[in-house]
Parts: sequence; structure tokens; C-alpha cells
Amino acid sequence: MRTSCFGIVAIVLVITVAAGCGSSLNSAKLQQSVDADWKGYKVQHGMPAGGVTVYVTTPKGNYFATSGMPSGNSPNTHFRIASNTKSFTSAAIMLLSQQAKLRIDDTIITDIPGTATPYVPDGAQYEIPHKSDITIRQLMSHTAGVFDVTNTDIPTDCAAPYAGKNYITYIEQDQGDPNHQFSPGEMVGVVATCHAMYFVPGADYKYSNTGYSILAIIIERVSGMPYDRFISQSLIVPNGLAATAVPMLASDQSLPSPYAEAFVYSSGTLTDVTLSNLSANIAEGNIISTPSYLARWLRQLIRGETGVDSASVAEMKTATPQSGTANYGLGIGYIPGLGYGHAGAHAGYLSLMEYDPATDVTIVLYFNVWDLANLVTDQMTLLTTIAKDAKKAVGY
Repeated sequence: MRTSCFGIVAIVLVITVAAGCGSSLNSAKLQQSVDADWKGYKVQHGMPAGGVTVYVTTPKGNYFATSGMPSGNSPNTHFRIASNTKSFTSAAIMLLSQQAKLRIDDTIITDIPGTATPYVPDGAQYEIPHKSDITIRQLMSHTAGVFDVTNTDIPTDCAAPYAGKNYITYIEQDQGDPNHQFSPGEMVGVVATCHAMYFVPGADYKYSNTGYSILAIIIERVSGMPYDRFISQSLIVPNGLAATAVPMLASDQSLPSPYAEAFVYSSGTLTDVTLSNLSANIAEGNIISTPSYLARWLRQLIRGETGVDSASVAEMKTATPQSGTANYGLGIGYIPGLGYGHAGAHAGYLSLMEYDPATDVTIVLYFNVWDLANLVTDQMTLLTTIAKDAKKAVGY
């Protein structure tokens, strides 16, 4: 089952992060709010299992609530953060920009500063439509028009055996290779083979995981190290994000302990999808973390405290005109009433992280189940509802 959208160098340090010392009254209100929202949804849609976790940090204290999760679930429980990974990837690009190692308004065929090496390799594998016109900024903002191999079925007119199918499902299921070692270059190669595109660069906005696969290639070529190592050395370790992992290998399919198991509910059947090959999601959805560390990451990022300076963060926060109501900038989106952040979805995990600079409130929440029939129409909307209700419950 290919159930990834928007989706190990493990820092295995056992650091307990307490939920904080928020008032007991607000803690009770938060729990009541989370219970009401999730239990109401479960009754409405006949959900037999699964739960939600909510972690809130405020100037007055931190709060944690969970509903439907196994006992022991806490702010230190690992889950797949999926497309929240894009905030790390974009931060890495901005960090390299600050170091004058790349320029985000360069096209991807431009030579890396001080070298005779282009950002993206030459050769047929990388000859995607309008390659010479695509900029790094456009990849970050989903305005490059790059066809998304992860989320869109391959065009039926593609001269390949996977035409009309999801490429990853074709490899893992049709070809019987669930442990296939994917790579960012392979994802880009599918786009090149099929000459697929959404629109000419800069003309519109269309979410593209494969655009972020290209950013992984650029990070590796500019930094001279694998994506996971650069993210670890430049962002995870310096910011104390101990319980955060960056799986890259097809064989690395489990989560560090403790972790929340993940499920997909479809047509009356609940399927455990906890184990997952994330090698197809590098840089766009492969990171694993915990609510406490993800909250720390987002707050520090938006405040300009991660090594990515305030000027770079301001660029990341600025929504492109093409994104319209999506309010999407460079790896960061904006939701009125909640602030800046991202959402993520990968095989049973559905998550949201938001930081509001005006109130200094951070909210991280995730489901450990997909209600497949209502995922896009109802469950994704519920993410925002729960977040806004949680913020009110703790007094903001």
C-alpha cells in the first residue's frame, strides 16, 4: 500500500522532556477538548481504533493530552513527522545560502558557486521538463511545476510499464519489491522518462514531493555529504533535537522506542502500517521525531534560533502569490489563528505543527490512524479544528 503524501542517522540519546508545569485546570480543559473532538469523530465515522496526541507549549507552561492512544503515550513518543520534514530541508537550503554555498534564485542547471559543477547532474536521468528554467526557490515553494511521483499516478501516455500507476506502488507491490532501495535520483528519473510536468516554472502552485527530492540532491552536491548527515550535523545536533532520526535505507523500516504504532482503516479493516520503507521520501517526508522535539524545532526555527538567521526565516515565512489560500512560503505555511508551520501525512500518521509568534504558543499534534475514506475531506480538517480548540483550552 502506497500511502504517503505531502511523507537512519539516529541520535539515540535518552532525554526525558517533561510536559511542563501548566495549570491543572488548563490541563483538564485540554484533555476534555481533545476527547470531545476525537471521540466525536470516531462515533461519526465508525472508527474502531486509533488516537490523537496533542502537545502545547506556552509562556505559562506546557500541556499534553491524548485520546485513544495506548497507555504510556507521551511527549517523548516517536512518530513519523512526514512532510514536516520539508521545514528541515528548506532550513538546510537557507543555511547553505547563508554560507554563500548556493543562491536560491539560481536555476538548477547553474554551477555551484566557486565550482564548475551544476546543482543538478547532467544526463538523461535528470532531463526533466523545463529543467533550465527551474530555480531552487521554486522547488522550495512548490511553484516549479515538477511532477510529483509520490502523490500522482504516472500519465497513461508515458512509455514505461508503470504508466497509469503510482510508481512506488508499482515497484513495491506489482514488482514484489517492498524493500527496494529508492533514491531521490530515481524519483527524478521517472519524471524525466515520462516527460511529465504540471506547468511551466513560476506559473502556478502545485505541491510536489519530487521537487524536494531535487533539493536533497542539491544539498548533497553542495555540502559534499549525504542528506542525513548534513541534516544531523547542521540542524539536529546543534539544536539539541536528540530523539530525532533521518532514515535513508530501505532496510531501516522501524521507529526508535518508544513509538506510536500506525494504522490505516479502510472498508471495515484496520491494517498495521507501522513498518515503512522511507527511502522514496528522502528530504520530503522521512524524518522521525517526538512531539516535544518537533515543538522545540519549530519554535526555534521561526524565532531565528536554529542557525538559520532571521532574514532567511522571513523569506521562508513569506507566502508566494501563486500559493493563494495555501499561504505557503519556502517549506513553511501559515494558518490564521495558529501561526507558521507545516502538516504531514505518511502511512497512518497525520500530523500538524504550528507556532504563533504573537502568543509564543506552539502546537504539535498527530493521529496514529488514517480513516482512508474520509482522510482528505474530514480527517485533515480535524487536525486544524483540534489545534484551534486546544489553543483555546489552554487560554490562548
